Amino acid sequence: MTDSQSDTATVPDYESIMLPMLKLAGDKQEHATRDARSQLADEFGLAPQQIKEPLPNSPQTKWVNRVNWASTYLRKAGLLQEGKRGVVQITEQGSAVLQNPLEKIDIAFLNQFESFRAWRAKKNKKKQPDVKPDEEVTAQQTPEELMDSAYQELRQEVAQDILERITSAPPDFFEKLVVELLVSMGYGGSEEDAGEALGASGDGGVDGLIKQDRLGLDVLYVQAKRWEKNVGEPEIRDFVGALVGKAASKGVFLTTSDSTASARAYAEKIPQNVVLLDGEKIADYMIECDLGVTPISKYELKRVDTDYFDEA
Repeated sequence: MTDSQSDTATVPDYESIMLPMLKLAGDKQEHATRDARSQLADEFGLAPQQIKEPLPNSPQTKWVNRVNWASTYLRKAGLLQEGKRGVVQITEQGSAVLQNPLEKIDIAFLNQFESFRAWRAKKNKKKQPDVKPDEEVTAQQTPEELMDSAYQELRQEVAQDILERITSAPPDFFEKLVVELLVSMGYGGSEEDAGEALGASGDGGVDGLIKQDRLGLDVLYVQAKRWEKNVGEPEIRDFVGALVGKAASKGVFLTTSDSTASARAYAEKIPQNVVLLDGEKIADYMIECDLGVTPISKYELKRVDTDYFDEA
């Protein structure tokens, strides 16, 4: 591509990146995301200054952000998979898609895949009940409401990504994560203290007593399970029995999956103070505690100080 053509090129939107990215992975080899970005930039004829164009109020560039989103959407549709950190590879479903002539892959195209629809439905499940279709939201929401809505959507995406990475990581990673999360939330004193208090349970989790305050005047019984199946009432009954056996009145049961309605109802009616944390809540607390996440943007909203002008 000539310099004049590069000068007129613009950073493509993430939907325009999807098909070229899938074709790039069509050789069925593993591709480092960094290398894929470089090859795609060449394919789109982007100049160095366009590749480096930053997002507003963010250290991340527009190009990196859009390639990452294209990759995310392709993975949620089951067309790409992420193996090692920062490496993507095409799936059998993705290879099948490339067998047919395509002009573009976009959201409408990806909606044909059940995994993609399920992911979007899960994202939308947390939205307020009065939220209307996207076109109406854009027209009726104030700028502040639009920003808040976008923030909540991005946060949900990060939380789901965190949970997927937890469940695909080795069991000892989850054990380490639980210790770091509880310490970040103010329990257990130091990581060394908490690590000694919480031992591996042998089934992909941790189990033990942890300080509820720095002086150790009160203790918390903790059990964490990296499970795919939901935690039922029998597991919570066993947990409460262990809690009583250790002379603890408070307990936290963490699971990467979810708890059944009967398990939650049982936990609410017993005299012991038992909190159930499911996978989504664990991810939310990790975001709040800046554990496993990196800030990329910061916006400060301001309004006019009417008192200042009233004095004029």
